[in-house]
Amino acid sequence: MDKRRGFTLVELLVVIAVIAILMAILMPALQRAREQGKRAVCLNNLRQLTLAWIIYADENEDCIVNGEAYNGSLHGAAPVPTSGLHTGERWWTGRDWADDYMTGGQLAEAVQLQGIQAGALFPYCLNVKLYRCPTGVRRRWREMRTYSIVDSMNGIPRTGTQDEAGVWVNNIGQILQTQRRAVFLDEGRVTPDSYAVHYVNERWWDPPHVRHGEGTNLSFADGHSEYWKWKGKKTKDTGKEDNPTHQMIPDSQEAFEDLYMMQRAVYGKLGYQPTH
Repeated sequence: MDKRRGFTLVELLVVIAVIAILMAILMPALQRAREQGKRAVCLNNLRQLTLAWIIYADENEDCIVNGEAYNGSLHGAAPVPTSGLHTGERWWTGRDWADDYMTGGQLAEAVQLQGIQAGALFPYCLNVKLYRCPTGVRRRWREMRTYSIVDSMNGIPRTGTQDEAGVWVNNIGQILQTQRRAVFLDEGRVTPDSYAVHYVNERWWDPPHVRHGEGTNLSFADGHSEYWKWKGKKTKDTGKEDNPTHQMIPDSQEAFEDLYMMQRAVYGKLGYQPTH
């Protein structure tokens, strides 16, 4: 007689339980490794955009590209401004955002691409994949751009920033300590204008953005990019909101340190005496 026997039910259940335990242990580690890989891609995208930004200045007598994303009414376009601060300076990227972008509204991908391709920086960075992080916040449509230029790099001059040399700049020669001055950052979603940061007030303007494991990615005027880890709980909680709070005031030492770090990266210094 054939005396071979199969697994008993108990043995099968034990094997299944062991596999489930191993999966529970390994999955978080695999997710972290996957996210770190996407963080590295995002950091490389920011480096490439910043190199294009530097080349633009080299070929335009050290003048920095208009740091605002076009905020007019023509979807998919980036006309040259005929008045205002940026007269004669084409927007770095065109109208690729919807009127209701704050609550998740998005334009069709083809229109978003038209906006990017119409921008002043596109001839210096032709790969449209470099304009977005691989882990965008919204997924109903694929947002084709998640990066923004900060106010101080020929974007919108906030209160007090045009009054001091080297704080708000439109020429690359005006930038002191290029390794410390931020240019691009990853908002995780498409937005108009430039990334708004207070200079003379001890609070956020646009919100902090929590990306890649409770931190954020930025690039700097010397061409390198960095990942920052946020410290404050309120910083992290605000950045995780579906529609993040603007004009947020920190509530702890760690949260104030996050604010100071961002303001110093954007402007090179604080325009006020910090209280924490």
